[in-house]
Amino acid sequence: MNLHEYQGKSILKKFGLAVPEGIVADTPDAAVDAAHVIQGKTGTDVWAIKAQIHAGGRGKGGGVKIAKNLNEVKYYANNILGMQLVTPQTGPAGKKVFRVLVEQNIYYKGETEPKEFYIAILLNRQTGRNMIVYSPQGGMSIEDVAAETPELIFKEEIDPKVGLQPFQCRKVAFNLGLDGVANKKMISFVSSLYNAYIGVDATLVEINPVIKTSDNKIIAADAKVTIDNNALFRHPDISSMRDFNEEDPMEVEAGSFGLNFVKLDGNVGCMVNGAGLAMATMDIIKLSGGEPANFLDVGGSANSKRVEEAFRIILKDPNVKAILVNIFGGIVRCDRVANGIVDAYKNIGEIKVPIIVRLQGTNAVEAKKIIDDSGLKVFSAIQLQDAADLVTKAIS
Repeated sequence: MNLHEYQGKSILKKFGLAVPEGIVADTPDAAVDAAHVIQGKTGTDVWAIKAQIHAGGRGKGGGVKIAKNLNEVKYYANNILGMQLVTPQTGPAGKKVFRVLVEQNIYYKGETEPKEFYIAILLNRQTGRNMIVYSPQGGMSIEDVAAETPELIFKEEIDPKVGLQPFQCRKVAFNLGLDGVANKKMISFVSSLYNAYIGVDATLVEINPVIKTSDNKIIAADAKVTIDNNALFRHPDISSMRDFNEEDPMEVEAGSFGLNFVKLDGNVGCMVNGAGLAMATMDIIKLSGGEPANFLDVGGSANSKRVEEAFRIILKDPNVKAILVNIFGGIVRCDRVANGIVDAYKNIGEIKVPIIVRLQGTNAVEAKKIIDDSGLKVFSAIQLQDAADLVTKAIS
């Protein structure tokens, strides 16, 4: 589950990390009120107005502005709120902005110039270990840094048997070129950041940039936090932060029925029971000359109610020209699934796209007979190649 910047920062703050003083607002007037409060706490007379969406590159799309007075706070908040913000990570459709984060200025003048760093913690899937990825080139895309100056990207892997060690934190601070007070504070920052990553069952914590202020404070100027969905039952407070406005409505609806659904851009809908079978089914669709329109796993209990809801969700996509149902009858009998498909079809009413049903496993022959005798616009198959041929015919 992705979190907004302000939500991620609230979590980091609980683990002792320094973040800018900030308040979220959903109207221009609320943004001005927030700026007043922040000014009273920090004395700042410059504020950052930052769109809150689940995507990076907000500044490039006009979603981050620096306001030098309260009139500008209101002006920028008014412009950003409600805008369809397009960034390199949103795609051309962009995302609508419902709230902004008003923050204090942390790029103030002092004895030294502020510096920006990049620090992220994530799982290295090749080694099965968590790792810290960091660079002295913060504030820009890490992909650009990797392409242009790969020698400035450092990685530190953590042995799960012993956890993050103090010498590793010191190594990070040293490679970032810090000394004195800033060095000590960066060591503490890295340790606390890892504690936060582990403590909330995150799959990613990315801070870009981490700021060394002109008076040697180390502050998380941004925060991208992603939580493992499978661990949310341990964190009801974080689970309540879910923003449905940032998710595909079809995926949200599918989740309410216990369906694992991901919308894609193709023309053949697919319904399966099992993630592995879903991947194989999408391959079948590709080999048949089509493109998968979705990933939809109805799970082990493919009863008529679940099948009906799955059909309804798939049929909401106007690009779908055919639906391939690929069910393996192991725990659930194929004949029961077939009856569920027939009942669902009748409950929905007229379905204008062809449905190909491939049932294999327990009572597969009986299931094929049920489909064939239904009198509905449903084509049955037992062999995988038969299903692929029917898909090719349906979309031709």
